[in-house]
Amino acid sequence: MGTPAFAATILEHALGWDGGRVVGVYAQPDRPCGRGLECRPPDTKVLALAAGLPVFQPLNFKSPEAREELAALAPDLLLVAAYGLILPQAVLDVPRLGAVNVHASLLPKYRGAAPIQRAIMDGEKVTGVSIMQMDAGLDTGDVILTRELAIGPDDTAASLHDALARLGGRALLEALGRIAAGAAARTPQDPALATYAPKLRKDEGCIDWTRPAAEIHNRVRGVHPWPGAYFFWRAPGRTKPLRLALAPGRPGGPRPLDAAPGTILGEEDGMLAIACADGVYLTPAVTPEGRKRMGATAFVCGYLCEPPVAACPPPEGT
Repeated sequence: MGTPAFAATILEHALGWDGGRVVGVYAQPDRPCGRGLECRPPDTKVLALAAGLPVFQPLNFKSPEAREELAALAPDLLLVAAYGLILPQAVLDVPRLGAVNVHASLLPKYRGAAPIQRAIMDGEKVTGVSIMQMDAGLDTGDVILTRELAIGPDDTAASLHDALARLGGRALLEALGRIAAGAAARTPQDPALATYAPKLRKDEGCIDWTRPAAEIHNRVRGVHPWPGAYFFWRAPGRTKPLRLALAPGRPGGPRPLDAAPGTILGEEDGMLAIACADGVYLTPAVTPEGRKRMGATAFVCGYLCEPPVAACPPPEGT
């Protein structure tokens, strides 16, 4: 049971396990996405159909028919990864061995929908995956095993997502071997150590340049690729603030004393320098709203003039 690319990687590993076989795949329904609002199948569905597996896409499991459809598969175990639905106890009770979840954090830290992004945004240096025996709570079940992974200084939510998906697939196969052998020890989570990783909001991509450069770097990396980092800047000769999307970069040197936080300082080391609370942030490119991505040189030539211009607060309602 899983929906996006993370779950598809887990499914790939499960399909290669020689200790059992996948009898069906559950994913959320196809939904419109992109500018054209074209309905696209989930990544797990695409992989399952290519492997000749039956695919099920119920809206939820509130109806008896949905639960009966699952029971008809007679599963020994449910494998769950980024499914996007809370499974009721009636579903968890269908397989004789219950359900295990591949969660992209070291539980009980970062329970919830966005553990990868939140770990980066918080400046964590280490994260990992947990294989958990599911219960009716939100990521509260007993942990079967965990595997750690370092977060590099240039990791983004995208790169860490892919690395954790691969690690999660390997960890799942190890856990499946233990479960099949009847040797899967279960460790209860300590609720006192639990933290929550809520789903990202679009407005969390808006950068506050009055924050330290290291904190801004964590935020930019954590919201890449979605919702993406951005800020509002009033270009010379314009009355309306311009929304600029910001590519992940790196902290730079100290901030000039005469530059307010948010001031675009110009090009430095081939990157665009923007003043922060305690230094500068260097980004390789920005994308003006409605325009193509621009490197530092192109942006300076096209937009910047003297004196450097500071970013402005986001307009109300954005």
